[in-house]
Amino acid sequence: MAAISHHPVTSWQARLIGRGMRIAVRPLLTHAPLTDWTMARLRWADLAGSALALPEGATAIRRSFGEFDAELVTGAGVSDSAPSIVIYFHGGAFVMGGLRSHRRLVSRISSAAGSPVLQVNYRQLPAVTLEHTVDDCLRVYRELLDDGYPASRIAFAGDSAGGYLVFAVAHAAMAQGLPVPAAIAALSPWVDLTCKYSTDHPNARTDSYLPIRQLSAIGKRLAPAGDPLLALLEADLARMPPTLIQVGSTEVLRSDAELMTDRLSSAGVQVALQIWDRQIHVFQATADVVPEANAAIGELGRFIHEKLAGPLRTVNKKVAT
Repeated sequence: MAAISHHPVTSWQARLIGRGMRIAVRPLLTHAPLTDWTMARLRWADLAGSALALPEGATAIRRSFGEFDAELVTGAGVSDSAPSIVIYFHGGAFVMGGLRSHRRLVSRISSAAGSPVLQVNYRQLPAVTLEHTVDDCLRVYRELLDDGYPASRIAFAGDSAGGYLVFAVAHAAMAQGLPVPAAIAALSPWVDLTCKYSTDHPNARTDSYLPIRQLSAIGKRLAPAGDPLLALLEADLARMPPTLIQVGSTEVLRSDAELMTDRLSSAGVQVALQIWDRQIHVFQATADVVPEANAAIGELGRFIHEKLAGPLRTVNKKVAT
């Protein structure tokens, strides 16, 4: 049975950011043309993250995976030789986002969970399809297993599009005979890529900045109609690991979070859903100014730490600068 909790407090900082996003960001996203040219240039938005320094005491080391790379982020107070690790899949609707844009969020998750976080700079539209993206992320998991990390010391975490990937990659791992990770943490997951359920949800009108029409258009570009990757909610989820899902009460992807919670619970999976009142999509990224974001990261960190806890050992990491 699912454990569903509501977090009713909304700070003035959260309300201010929500209004600002609705005024300044939603109109831009609503009217942005989704051509190959514009989608390719949305990747440049990740460069803006270069202006955001890592929190004091955190480190980041690049690791190459050939056609893409990743970054091992170690938060303040965390040892980079810790025997557990979190694999993080960033959000950005499969067209934007990257290592720079999510570095501060990932470093905070590392500190909260007490484990280094390897965030994956997977390939995105329009360069590749969803199948390639899932393959990239599965490759990272497979290589960490080859490095000597047991699955019981690995957790998946991700936001939005990355919230889809945490489940899709775990499902792909099962299909290939690999063990599932010890835990999954999903922040505002976009799991219904067809937007069949979210389009008619009341939150399609209340979301601060995500236009459902654009999400639906991107979903049509990700994979051919009928592709099993588009039917994650109908997949066999019975062997999924314990899962924590966090979502804002008024965001358009609340329906996705609730549906995935229901599917996991029906499959007998231990799942907890936290609904945070009037928080924006992936509000955890606003932890510099929003107290609820810090609280949510703390909840997420405790969940991961609990699932990765136990007799530990040091492993040999293959991390290259």
